Amino acid sequence: SVRYSCEPKLDGLAVSIVWENGRLAQAATRGDGTSGEDITQNVRTLRNVPLTLYGEGWPRVLEVRGEIFMPRAGFEKLNARARSAGQKTFVNPRNAAAGSLRQLDSKVTARRPLEFCAYSVGFTEGGSDLPTSHTDLIQGLAEWGIPTSHYAELLEGIAACEAYYERMADQRDALPFDIDGIVYKVDDIQAQERLG
Repeated sequence: SVRYSCEPKLDGLAVSIVWENGRLAQAATRGDGTSGEDITQNVRTLRNVPLTLYGEGWPRVLEVRGEIFMPRAGFEKLNARARSAGQKTFVNPRNAAAGSLRQLDSKVTARRPLEFCAYSVGFTEGGSDLPTSHTDLIQGLAEWGIPTSHYAELLEGIAACEAYYERMADQRDALPFDIDGIVYKVDDIQAQERLG
């Protein structure tokens, strides 16, 4: 019987944020998987991204991967303001989020209703050992002030995963953000590494 971490796949822009000694040091888009655009100054303006981590026990260098997205309500307000000013509107929240993060002026980004949600840890260096389960690892990020999904669940077995899918499909239109699927992860990190 395998335990799975399940969560909605946010429809936004994949990013990597690095904290060094607990302070936000760098942020980049995923790009081609090897190198991406430096969006550090723009990410610093996101209200739900901590500039300094809370608590203690975090690695000296912590790379967190996640999604920057625009909630539906914020997207509607942004487009309403653009329409009333006679400006071009965005087609969808994902395009609005991507365009907002690529602004040359971080003051423009700061006025956009963007949010970050972490879904994994990348590179780490120094500090104590991290948890061996994905769920505990994500819970640790939340304790350090890094936003994580409120819709994530730890489930056992494929039938529970299918039921989670059905529940998310039923409430998809009522979610406060767009999704483009569900992500299932084997919860045991060592098993993840063996599986590849």
